[in-house]
Amino acid sequence: QVQLVESGEGLVQPGGSLRLSCTASGSIFSIGRMAWYRQVPGKERDLVADITKTGSTNYADSVKGRFTISRDNAKNTMYLRMNSLKPEDTAVYYCSADVWSHYSRPAVNYWGQGTQVTVSS
Repeated sequence: QVQLVESGEGLVQPGGSLRLSCTASGSIFSIGRMAWYRQVPGKERDLVADITKTGSTNYADSVKGRFTISRDNAKNTMYLRMNSLKPEDTAVYYCSADVWSHYSRPAVNYWGQGTQVTVSS
């Protein structure tokens, strides 16, 4: 079994910064795509950014130029640096990862429990 644990939640003023972390642990052979999603009550969970094992990244238009996704493969950890935060960035942020627990088995998609980010003055 694999667990994803997010950290870095908080309350920040508009224009401020925050960094989220997501660490995978458990039965891990390799981790492929990792991603951050966010969700507000009553709405669908939306992709914020994702990153491949080799470091290729993709961002939602709403966060381009403000957020930076990165990962440390040696630590099985992904980060999301969020700058110039806006009230509309307020949401629960979830991390996701495609994990191979064994080289001969297909990857399984796992999710973290979510971490709250609130942008407010």
